[in-house]
Amino acid sequence: MSYSTLTRDQHFQNLGPKRILALDGGGIRGIVTLGYLLQIEGILRNRVGGDPEFRLADYFDLIAGTSTGAIIAAGLARGMRVKDIDDIYMRLGREVFCKSTWRRGVLRPRYSHKKLTAHLIKVLGEDTTLGSPELRTGLLIMTKRMDTGSPWPLGNNPNGSYFEVPPDKTWASNKDFPLWRVVRASTAAPIFFKPERIRISQAVGMDQVVGEFVDGGVSPFNNPTLQAFMYATLEGYRVNWETGQDKLLVVSIGTGRGDPSKIPTWITAKGAMQSLLSLMDDAGALVETMAQWLSTGATHRTLDRELGDLGNDFLGGQPQFSYARFDLPLLRDTIVALKPGVPDEQISNLTAMDEPDNMPLLKELAELDALGKVSDIHFPSLFDLT
Repeated sequence: MSYSTLTRDQHFQNLGPKRILALDGGGIRGIVTLGYLLQIEGILRNRVGGDPEFRLADYFDLIAGTSTGAIIAAGLARGMRVKDIDDIYMRLGREVFCKSTWRRGVLRPRYSHKKLTAHLIKVLGEDTTLGSPELRTGLLIMTKRMDTGSPWPLGNNPNGSYFEVPPDKTWASNKDFPLWRVVRASTAAPIFFKPERIRISQAVGMDQVVGEFVDGGVSPFNNPTLQAFMYATLEGYRVNWETGQDKLLVVSIGTGRGDPSKIPTWITAKGAMQSLLSLMDDAGALVETMAQWLSTGATHRTLDRELGDLGNDFLGGQPQFSYARFDLPLLRDTIVALKPGVPDEQISNLTAMDEPDNMPLLKELAELDALGKVSDIHFPSLFDLT
């Protein structure tokens, strides 16, 4: 089949079925996400005759990302190939997550943000803004504003209330926020990196307002699937896409999930960090439950013994979207089935979010898992590009 490349505004405003891609946070484990995306890109490229110019930005009308997922989402929205992002990611991981004896993550962030900032500016462009035409499709970045304690989903919908503020208002338009800064804000995980400050008003002097932003993963939306669905359908966000299993496709990709029962002893700062990670796991589990409750799809997994997979239980009586979720269980049985011979000590460390030495193995495991899990059936033909 053939297709024509759409602009950002056409992705938002054209009629017909819509497609959303949602990418989790997870630090260095974002390499897992790229393993699945490589398989997805290949499947969808074959749908359009193997066109080498095809990009995921051509297929998906909205790409949402939190933290490390925000980096990948922004690159995809700019029209980058998955392979290109993968190459950049491997370099970025080793240079950014460079451990120092002077940084312990208690009184001072564990890592310097400067190298991450330099990489983001190089890849995304110093002058590229959230409203730039370089973004070929819809983009939603999940952040949290710590000085007000509120989650901030920042999107490039041209009809959004704050995309372009009227001249008589002092608030800065979202479209003018530097893209690299918005993504950096979404990656500013507490303990790992210092917050990102973004000027959110055009006023000067004492009236100027500067927000202090941190990783969107400390909001309920480290998995941005539910936020992306709300952004696309709730009236206040002014996207107003129709719901229904034949009208909306949501593809969600994780960064690997471990065994929540394997939590280290609660000791001082380490215990505080584990508390945060446990809360993130709980929020992620809730988002997955809500997504399966709202949808129909071939990837629904058993949530627990009581609920099952909610396969015949729809919130509102009917599915609001078609859904596919891909994630890598970072469990010993799964890992050795995919790649026999991996040492137990290496398996036990794979859930770390800041260990660049894990990237080659995580990438290989994700690509092997994707070969057995991701297929044409997850992309129904009624959502094909025309």
